[in-house]
Amino acid sequence: MSATVFRNAAVFDGFRHRGTVGDVVIDRGRIAAVGADHAPAGATVVDVAGGLLLPGFTDAHVHPVQGGLERLACDLSGCPADSAAYLRHIGDYARAHPELDWIQGGGWAMAAFPGGLPTARELDEVVPDRPVALANRDHHGMWVNTRAFEAAGITASTPDPPDGHVERDASGAPTGVLHEGAMGLLGHVLPTVDDNTMYAGLLEGQRYLHSLGITGWQDAIVGRYAGMRDVGPTYARAAANGDLTGTVVGALWWERDRGTEQIADLLEKRAAWSTGRFSASAVKVMQDGVAENGTAALVEPYLDRCGHATSNTGISFVDPVELRGHVRELDRHGFQVHVHGLGDRSVREALDAFEGTDSARRHHIAHLQLVHPDDVPRFAALGVAANIQALWACLDDQMTELTIPFLGEERAARQYPFGDLHRAGVRLVAGSDWPVSTPDPLAAIHTAVHRTAYDEPAPAGTEPFLPEQALDLEVAFAAYTSGSAWVNHRDDAGRVAVGAVADLVVLDRDPFATPDEIGAARVRSTWIDGECAFEA
Repeated sequence: MSATVFRNAAVFDGFRHRGTVGDVVIDRGRIAAVGADHAPAGATVVDVAGGLLLPGFTDAHVHPVQGGLERLACDLSGCPADSAAYLRHIGDYARAHPELDWIQGGGWAMAAFPGGLPTARELDEVVPDRPVALANRDHHGMWVNTRAFEAAGITASTPDPPDGHVERDASGAPTGVLHEGAMGLLGHVLPTVDDNTMYAGLLEGQRYLHSLGITGWQDAIVGRYAGMRDVGPTYARAAANGDLTGTVVGALWWERDRGTEQIADLLEKRAAWSTGRFSASAVKVMQDGVAENGTAALVEPYLDRCGHATSNTGISFVDPVELRGHVRELDRHGFQVHVHGLGDRSVREALDAFEGTDSARRHHIAHLQLVHPDDVPRFAALGVAANIQALWACLDDQMTELTIPFLGEERAARQYPFGDLHRAGVRLVAGSDWPVSTPDPLAAIHTAVHRTAYDEPAPAGTEPFLPEQALDLEVAFAAYTSGSAWVNHRDDAGRVAVGAVADLVVLDRDPFATPDEIGAARVRSTWIDGECAFEA
């Protein structure tokens, strides 16, 4: 393997923008020199032509197998967020695939429908002959048609599960959406995805991530969830075969209807599946849902459309007292704990559970839409990382129509407090939650810095969303590189420094020179262990 030299590059080293520093040399999978005066004999020269060379992005919260499978199925994520566009695409897909017994996929936005609630009747009009089950883009709800209800035996008399509910009309009849744990009511009738299709989904997801400069990630659900098969065996197979080119930490799914007796199963999975580039060394606890459907756990109740307090404070999926015991046991067995905490109560419950744990495990809480001001400094005090999904911190239809009215003025003004967390000395790591939203790190970094979406103009007359919570460009890039590499226990990655792993990305421009257009930057090439894994 010959050396490779990157020339004429501006460099972000994982922590700061260093500008033009001279040649960067990689040899035998590592960075051999930064600022070299000349290329080694026989080296391959890559002319970066004034673009940016930086460490490979690490996505600290993502679901690549789900994302890959959706790209291979009825993928609505690329459609305009419009009910008519969705229905046209679904109808076209169904007609193009008469061999399928079920139409599956997802990626629809709640804001495209009144109250965020599409109906079975709408789906029946475009697919009357087969069951349809389509996850929404946040994967906390499922849109189904009448045939799907019939296949699963879901009727007005079907009780809601304790961790979710069926959307119903005044008579109790299901109308078309299954929220949270109610998605599991389809589990016994949904077609089983076979091993080879799972494998194809992983490889497609990995290919797409590499095209966006992502060289490693943490898969945030390795287990059975919402009708999805456990992806652990798929990762283990790909790692053993040498087909897994990204370096991956798998967060094993914590079954919320079980207790610490499941830790024995998690230990077996960690031992059986961890091989090569895959380490099943984390555990994922989903502590609450999402604000848009009223399942994010809040300290104070949601409001109704008239601004009055309701009786709903959301759902804590795991009893908070029991959570403390579970987390301490996981910590004692050497697991990193990765918590989905979106509402301020669930964030507080997670922080309470991390009291007394070992900060060397690098525990983290993801999403953080609402953090009570009293809890902001607790992250740093406990050594808990803030795992941010920055792309959501902007004024889109989902925020203005389905979130702000039900939170009220005070809470709405403290959403996604990334700036406060950074100023409090909290370690920031970053991810996308793809397929909930695009996995493009540059789109997320643009929003982190500007609090607007690069390719989606804010509603007329509005300003960037809570600009006091914006991050400096270096801080945002660091979260997605050195920060997320750190949370995955990759201390030799996420930086451009002599001796570091040569996982690198070349951008077509230097966003530090044109910060208003961060989201316009594109990946020219992605390098893993010094080998080119993607080239535009």
